[in-house]
Order: sequence, then C-alpha cells, then structure tokens
Amino acid sequence: MKRGSALLLLMALTSTVQAQQPPAKKRRPLPHEYGTVTIDNHSSKAGLSPVVFEHWLHRAKFTCRLCHVDVGFAMKAGATDIKAADNARGFYCGSCHNGKLVSDGRKVFESCSQARPREQRPACLRCHTSGKDVKPDVDFGSFARGLPRGRFGNGIDWEKAEEDHLVSPVDHLDGISIRRTSLTAQRDFDLKPKLEGMPEIIFSHKKHTVWNGCELCHPEIFVGVRRGATKYSMVQIFEGKYCGVCHSTVAFPLLDCQRCHTKPVQ
Repeated sequence: MKRGSALLLLMALTSTVQAQQPPAKKRRPLPHEYGTVTIDNHSSKAGLSPVVFEHWLHRAKFTCRLCHVDVGFAMKAGATDIKAADNARGFYCGSCHNGKLVSDGRKVFESCSQARPREQRPACLRCHTSGKDVKPDVDFGSFARGLPRGRFGNGIDWEKAEEDHLVSPVDHLDGISIRRTSLTAQRDFDLKPKLEGMPEIIFSHKKHTVWNGCELCHPEIFVGVRRGATKYSMVQIFEGKYCGVCHSTVAFPLLDCQRCHTKPVQ
C-alpha cells in the first residue's frame, strides 16, 4: 500500500472511532457556581478582569422580572452589551449600584464611578473578579445554611424559601418600575407528556408570577397566552428554549424531572 493511501485510511479509521465515542459529559457546576455568569464584552479590552455575576446573591434580594424587564437585562449572557458608562449613568447595574440604594440596611456600593482609573481600581475588584483571589462579601455556605434544601442547582429550594418568607425579593425600583395592577393568576393546569408512562406536568402560574410576573415569559418566550397555543418539545427545552431559558441556567435544572412531572399517570 502506498504511503499516501495508508495515511488516508488511517485518517478515515480515526474519524470513525471518534464519531462512535459518546460526547464528553459536562462537569456539573457546584452549588455556589450554578447560575454564575461571566461578562466580558469590554472588560478585557479595558485591561480589567471579566465581571463575575452571581445569580444566587441577587435573586435572594430581587425578582427576576425586576432585572430582566424593568432594568432591561437580556436573558442571554453577554447580550446586553453593558458598558461602564451605562452603569455610571444609572442604567443596568447602575440602577441599584449607585451608592444611594439601601438593601438589607446597607448602602449598595457604586459601580463604574466617574473617578480617575487609578482611584477606581480597588472598587472595580468588587465585580471584576474573574481569575482574581478576592474574598466575597457574602459567603455562599453561610448564606445557604438557613435556607431549605433543594436537590440540584444551588442546592436551595427557592420556591419554599420565598413561601416561608426566608427571602423576600423586591419587585419594584423607584424611578424605573411602574406601579402595576396585580392580575389574578391562572389556576394550576396539567400538561400531557409525549412519552408514554411519564407523569404529567403540573404547571403553576402562581409560583412563576412571584418571580417572573407575566412580562418575563410572555410574549418573548411563550408567544401564546392560551393554554396549548405554543407547541414545544423536551428537545427544544434542552436546547435552552421555552422552559429551558431559565431551567438550564438559573432556575432548578432539568435534571430535577420530578419538580415538574408530578401527576401520576392514571
């Protein structure tokens, strides 16, 4: 066999073996890592470390709807294209991190102030912590110790924590939010799974509206507001669409099947 032909045969066999190997399983994030987002639209270019945003710390204080509807953060990491100048003018992170807002009896530190860069560096390390050995203000272990346990994700049952008033997320920000008339949440309803023998899904609008309101899900994630109007599959959810927009990134993950599939097959 000629050398060129042998090389081609070896390449073909190698490709076949690689194609037959199952994809590598991703490392499951640790509880304190789940929901953490690294933001680096402009940080590295400015000579700063990327921003590390911890959802668990913020969701204990504010609803998802407040940040992703009123403040205007996109649901996809990096899609908002936040700039330091935006924060300094009171947009995005600067909506709360303005040096004036008081949360849990403490004044929230100011982000991206207009100070000269040399004076600003120590304050930058409050957020720009990727790759840095920075001691956090709030330790996750101490924070989670008094909260009800969950099976996956952060290891916290956020729904029960809110029901028991262990966390009370704020849903209004003066100067940004508008006062809204509360709507009567629809009753819980069941959704039939496509896989035979799988328990039916019980969906609760009441539980979701506490954190999301109506606007976070409708119409951008679920176009239809009538039950059954939007057709989707578990494949699409695993791809990060529909329920998977939140239940693969921040809300309890899709590994926890029994949190949704709760109604036994009759």
